[in-house]
Amino acid sequence: MLSPVLSDIKDENRYVICMKWGTKYGADYVNRLYNMVSRNLTLPFTMVCLTDDNTDINPAIQCYPIPELHFPDSVPKNLPERGWKKLTTFKPDLYDLKGTALFLDIDIVIVDNIDGFFTYQAQHDDSVVIIRDWKKPWRMIGNSSVYRFKVGQPTYPSLLDNFERNFATIRTQVRHEQAYLSNYLREHHHLEYWDSSWCVSFKYQCVPPFPLSFVQPPKLPQGAKIVIFHGEVNPPDAIVGGRGKWYR
Repeated sequence: MLSPVLSDIKDENRYVICMKWGTKYGADYVNRLYNMVSRNLTLPFTMVCLTDDNTDINPAIQCYPIPELHFPDSVPKNLPERGWKKLTTFKPDLYDLKGTALFLDIDIVIVDNIDGFFTYQAQHDDSVVIIRDWKKPWRMIGNSSVYRFKVGQPTYPSLLDNFERNFATIRTQVRHEQAYLSNYLREHHHLEYWDSSWCVSFKYQCVPPFPLSFVQPPKLPQGAKIVIFHGEVNPPDAIVGGRGKWYR
């Protein structure tokens, strides 16, 4: 007989959610992410892509339009999108998806089994588990390249509503959605962080520091499961040796 924990893991709905908009990343990024998840996740899952263009995306992936953000009329219409759209994953009625969701950026690289991102037992039912910032961990800001949450449930009823109503003020206080998300969750719910070895920064943890970056290739840290590409370099650039800034 299965233990309660294992029974819950078996019976719950699990979603891997990603998001693609604009022209910077093509369908190949979404399809590669699906293939990486399929190879490295042994638990049943449903892949969902929120996108403005599902052309050439693998039909095994469920595609839905990215929900609109509804700002007051006083907010300019031509604001930079940044990653604000990610916050729409917290809509209580997101396309009738109900269960546990793992959000993954489409430019990450999965290098080991990721079952633990679903089986990890958070301290609180409403916790959002996220990457802790590598460069300035004392700020307690999460990196939203990989985060787990309860999808399609009224667990965080005001997270998105508060953002939309107060966006004019919020955008003067924080630079991106992950800062708002971290601040809101610490104040109203529970924010937890992944094991620091699981999600590593290509920029800060794989590439050797200057001046060794001139002569030593990037190296995968022990225990890493997902490599995060933030900043100037994307996985294809890393493959051909592109390093972004001159000292990388």
